[in-house]
Amino acid sequence: MSSRTKLIAYAEANQIPIPKDKRGEAPFSVDANLLHISAEGKVLEDPWVAPEEYVFSRSVSPEDAPDKPTEIEITFKSGDPVAIDGKALSPANLLAALNKLGGDNGIGRLDLVENRFVGMKSRGVYETPGGTILLTARRAMESITLDRGAMHTKDELMPRYAELVYNGFWFSPEREMLQAAIDSCRDAVNGVVRLKLYKGNVIVTGRKSPNSLYNADLVTFEDGAVDYDHSDAHGFIRLNALRLRVKKMVQDG
Repeated sequence: MSSRTKLIAYAEANQIPIPKDKRGEAPFSVDANLLHISAEGKVLEDPWVAPEEYVFSRSVSPEDAPDKPTEIEITFKSGDPVAIDGKALSPANLLAALNKLGGDNGIGRLDLVENRFVGMKSRGVYETPGGTILLTARRAMESITLDRGAMHTKDELMPRYAELVYNGFWFSPEREMLQAAIDSCRDAVNGVVRLKLYKGNVIVTGRKSPNSLYNADLVTFEDGAVDYDHSDAHGFIRLNALRLRVKKMVQDG
């Protein structure tokens, strides 16, 4: 079908329910799955106009969320979330539970202008309560279990990976190559992340892991730090600044 008007007419002719606004019209288009809900078109086409509350169906407004925060713990095994508050759940059930927890606390709303593969810009309003919680939790888990270089490289790959998925190239060889690189660092991502859900915010309050690279003896501000000599910093700084000093000398003649 070549237009939303024809789609709506077909739905009405076949008793397929569609959302209605106060004027009795279908106010926007909706795509939904377990991970997210996206709305676009008609009343949402002007990026200056804020979306009405009736656009949202998976989350309450952050202003209307409970005044008391909800605290949860998410357990990760080899990079995958496997339990909430110690209760093991399948991937689908875990995401559904986080959608409920996040939606109840006004989490996961996103108003953005996308760059479509075909060249146009499109305004969309998203709800991803569970996905928002999982992203924050996974990043917190990685912060103590992944080496700095691995984390930075992964961050560089993520935009390219996301672009391939967004543009429909899930089955492309380049996506599989990136997947292999990303998966190669997941084995150490094990442990528990504690979160506070409050009025649209996902706040990390704790993280622990049997594979943690965090060493309190190294980062302490007190005397007695292990394997770290502060006098090493002098030579380190001079070596790293050498090219800058040379550049400055040339500039000054």
